[in-house]
Amino acid sequence: MKKLYEKSEILFAVFWIVVYTVSMGNLRNLGDDSPYMMLGLIVISALMLLFVWKNDLMQKYGLSAWARNSRAMLWFFPLWIVASSNLWGGIAPHYALPGQIFAVISMALVGFAEELIFRGFLFNAMLKDGSVKTAVIVSSVTFGIGHILNLFTGHALAETLLQVVFAVVFGFMVTLAFYKSGSLLPCILSHSLTDVFSTFAAENASGTLNWIVHGVMIVMEVIYCLYLVKRVKTPRNERAETAA
Repeated sequence: MKKLYEKSEILFAVFWIVVYTVSMGNLRNLGDDSPYMMLGLIVISALMLLFVWKNDLMQKYGLSAWARNSRAMLWFFPLWIVASSNLWGGIAPHYALPGQIFAVISMALVGFAEELIFRGFLFNAMLKDGSVKTAVIVSSVTFGIGHILNLFTGHALAETLLQVVFAVVFGFMVTLAFYKSGSLLPCILSHSLTDVFSTFAAENASGTLNWIVHGVMIVMEVIYCLYLVKRVKTPRNERAETAA
């Protein structure tokens, strides 16, 4: 992996996108409560984290510390609102124990793996070789389009398209949060909580409520993105030295 990384960080990121996409395409067919899905995600996450740690890339990928400019980032409050949205329609665990535990661990690892791949590997690779705007767009859109795979796990077309749109906008928000703060940890925590809480979301919540919640979240995410672009001025290459 190190030779591929040194040759091209973009190819390295694409490699992990392919590995993750193919793996998840098969693992999710087993069910989110499957211990095999959990074990597969543990292996993928551990391999990525081991590579980052062994090659002294923790700071580069925002894993070494929480953001020092949390006040300017509004303490990432919009990320926590998004994370809680799956519980707005009620709370009802989807699985009996121990399946619920497997699902919670799996969803937490999904948040970690996707943030490290799309925000860490892909965004940084694009940022190194191109413009900030291109890096943000490619990272966000690629992440969102990946959710089309939900069609192959039993989701309806309209529901999947809504998830894709939501994921693209969410991708823009967390990519900008990472770029402006230098820390991937808030993005990982928000993403993981969003996915974990989805396993507790009441399935009898109305379709109308689901559309309203997603609409509200998308509007809020767009506003937060505009705030980050217009008001948080710390350049990415200087933010490590800048306190809130």
